[in-house]
Amino acid sequence: MGAVAGVGALALAALVGGPASAALPDGLVSLEGSNFEIDEDANLKVDNTGWDDWGSVTETYKADTASGTGDDSFGQGSKEDTPVPTVVSGSIPPNKSDLKTFGIYLEEATTADGHDYLHMFWHRVQDPTGTTNMDFEFNQKKATSDFGNGITPERTAGDLLIQYDLANGGTHPELFLSLWVATGDKSLCEAANSTPCWGDRVNLTTSLLATGSINTSAILSADSDVIGADISPRTFGEATVDFTAITGGDCVAFGSAYLKSRSSDSFTAAMKDFIAPLDTGINNCGALVISKTMKHAASGTGDWPQEGVDFTVTGGSLPADGQVVTTDANGEACIAGLESGDYTVTESVPDNYAVTSDNPQTATVVEDTDCDSDPTVTFTNVPLTDITVSVDSLVDGGTFSSIECDATVEDPDTDPDVSLSDQLDDPSVTVNDLQPGTYTCVVVIDP
Repeated sequence: MGAVAGVGALALAALVGGPASAALPDGLVSLEGSNFEIDEDANLKVDNTGWDDWGSVTETYKADTASGTGDDSFGQGSKEDTPVPTVVSGSIPPNKSDLKTFGIYLEEATTADGHDYLHMFWHRVQDPTGTTNMDFEFNQKKATSDFGNGITPERTAGDLLIQYDLANGGTHPELFLSLWVATGDKSLCEAANSTPCWGDRVNLTTSLLATGSINTSAILSADSDVIGADISPRTFGEATVDFTAITGGDCVAFGSAYLKSRSSDSFTAAMKDFIAPLDTGINNCGALVISKTMKHAASGTGDWPQEGVDFTVTGGSLPADGQVVTTDANGEACIAGLESGDYTVTESVPDNYAVTSDNPQTATVVEDTDCDSDPTVTFTNVPLTDITVSVDSLVDGGTFSSIECDATVEDPDTDPDVSLSDQLDDPSVTVNDLQPGTYTCVVVIDP
């Protein structure tokens, strides 16, 4: 996963610092290399010709449920390191922690050696008294209703937590990054006493890998883009992160993201309101989906999923000896997070079956696909059958018989068409590993 690889790149950036700042138009605190406006007085409209802002791009965004008794939030002391935070209803009064909308937009590089920049905004109910603490969590897995609390996704090693901390009275936040650590020593954790946990925080702002601001002036609804309402001072914030730097430049796929607030600037403070995850659309990786079917007469005509079949996949950045995957009950196996390109897929054909498709096959992986995408390659199997033909003379030595069978067997190079004859009184001929078909054996009884 590219996010994991990004740790080394990020540490290096923190040590050597970022590039010297280029001259920006007045009023901007944007990251060098980005063409997106982060305004000293945060807003959503384009203020400079040739630049982008929220009002000129198609961002992905989501609104919170309405404030009040129906608003959901985190409760029962849930903290950032809680793998499955508890969701409760109606416990967030309309204060600094009560969120309204958030959005994200990925500015993709315009050159092969350029960087991608991730832009984020948040909007809350009212002007705070005290510090502002917003955390954007990016998960590789999409949110599914059958996991944990039914709202937040299951975390995977390398998931991102981008923390937006703004001191009381400040206008420019500090942004930090932690990566989800699934296993290992507790020394890897920022605050928890054991893994899984969020890893040590890295200051993206001092590393010149992030920038942000808050609005000190009111924003009229006409200029509020997807928020669609007047925005009071200090209730809207935006930020940019050098996404290529923090993910290491490899292919990355983050299926979902959500916004949450903390009660204070302490990392171990209780979490408050949240806006449920959205589908980010951030995926420049691909997935290799294998579909495996078989014929099975007792189940009916047609093709049936075949579970438990192993496939070896080689190519790309996979290990030299490849990666082995096994089909599930739906007859599918998948490897996600792959660089686009060609891969070789080889079936380990199960005993008593023959593969009727090409084996191996070349699978072409394309960007922006995942394990829910259509199959990349399809393999088919048929069951094999042995036939035995025998003669049993009822009078010992009374007849001589011959048997001649024509059958195409599984491997014509080692087992050519069978044409067997026998003049014994009780001959028997067995032909093994036959695919479904019509076979003819001629028996001649000679008195």
